[in-house]
Amino acid sequence: MKKRLSLKRNSREILVDVLIFGFAGLILLMAAVLIWLSTLEIPDLSSFEERRVQQSTKIYDRTGQVMLYDLHQDVRRTVVPFDQISPYVKNATVSIEDDQFYNHFGIDVKAIIRAAVSNVQEGGLGQGGSTITQQVIKNSVLQREKTFTRKAKEAILALKLEQLKTKDEILEIYLNESPYGGTIYGVEEASRAFFNTNAKDLTIGEAAYLAAIPQAPTYLSPYGNNRADLDARQKLVIEKMRNNGYITVEEYEAAKNEVVEFEPQIVSGIKAPHFVMYVRELLAEKYGEEALAERGFKVISTLDWELQQEAERIVAEKVAINTEKFNASNAGLVATDPKNGDLLVMVGSRDYFSTDIEGNFNIALANRQPGSAIKPFVYAAAWRDGYLPTTILYDVQTQFSTSCEPNDFSNELPCYAPNNHNNKFVGPISMRNALAQSLNIPAVKTLYLVGVRDALKLA
Repeated sequence: MKKRLSLKRNSREILVDVLIFGFAGLILLMAAVLIWLSTLEIPDLSSFEERRVQQSTKIYDRTGQVMLYDLHQDVRRTVVPFDQISPYVKNATVSIEDDQFYNHFGIDVKAIIRAAVSNVQEGGLGQGGSTITQQVIKNSVLQREKTFTRKAKEAILALKLEQLKTKDEILEIYLNESPYGGTIYGVEEASRAFFNTNAKDLTIGEAAYLAAIPQAPTYLSPYGNNRADLDARQKLVIEKMRNNGYITVEEYEAAKNEVVEFEPQIVSGIKAPHFVMYVRELLAEKYGEEALAERGFKVISTLDWELQQEAERIVAEKVAINTEKFNASNAGLVATDPKNGDLLVMVGSRDYFSTDIEGNFNIALANRQPGSAIKPFVYAAAWRDGYLPTTILYDVQTQFSTSCEPNDFSNELPCYAPNNHNNKFVGPISMRNALAQSLNIPAVKTLYLVGVRDALKLA
């Protein structure tokens, strides 16, 4: 009995020791955090109204001499008072960016914890958990590098700002400072540029688009190749407005079905526009939107300006011919250096500024059927596998689908019996000549010989 009591007493002593050491460790950790916070150089909010000086990013051709575009050469920003901004865009912004904006005191502890857990799982600092107040601080005072030190300063200054200004004043600053892509800053300028209206007159659908864009202004640009993602985020904004009680069910249904038309894009002083916008999106993805606006990058690209001008001339000339002969209104052209993969030329449409063909959409980057352009890769895969340019194939009517009878030459699903472009069949033919004549039947048979996976891997 005495031995058992002794063991119990030892267990209690161990538990007490653990609690004491744990409490002491917690105190030391808190002390260390307080000491670290006391060493931070916190900017004075008296400079808050003075926006950070921006150094714009400039994109050049491969020589570094021809400037293709200055990303912020014509920055447009119009500041409007809070009562001149539509309540729809205010509520849409709060719903998607910070739905606890009117309840927290500058920081959202739950959002910070949620972001911290996500960052630990992903092994980085991708999630920030920033409130609208913190974003105002980030836009106006601090440098925007993703570090714990900067986040701590941001939180402290957000708490201070909430003591100096009302919620509406903070939201007013945010809406007048938000980037909407390119040279457009602030909700008033965005309303005019996108919808030819004032911020006070925005509809729910338009307001939802404006709330959606600032998360990634370059990627979510209504003039880029990611319109489907922008539309999906706009629908999410509308849904969150309903969930937060900012619009009724009737307004929600109407907003979902509202047809929103964007004004034509206004861009000046730009060369090789499709290429520039492509490069800009790559830069934003790698360095972030803020870096492009503020760090003064000088980007030397691979584009050959002389070849680009010739490519634009060729596309315009050939489209005119194709329009007359085949009723084809557009074309694109890409040229690379086969020695190193440098992108020398990119023409994404016959006219970037044409609204008739949505010219700003880059068809060179769009998902399209490759057509006969895939055939050289199929034959190259065959020759790599040991077949020869002189290998004989049979260009005869063929049913390739095992779901249909061999003598059934239907081409409707599930059958597959393609024709050649001239609806003729030449019989035995070498791979070389089949490729030269762009015949379909031999190409499909060659694809069968090498396998779809290997042909696509080579391509």
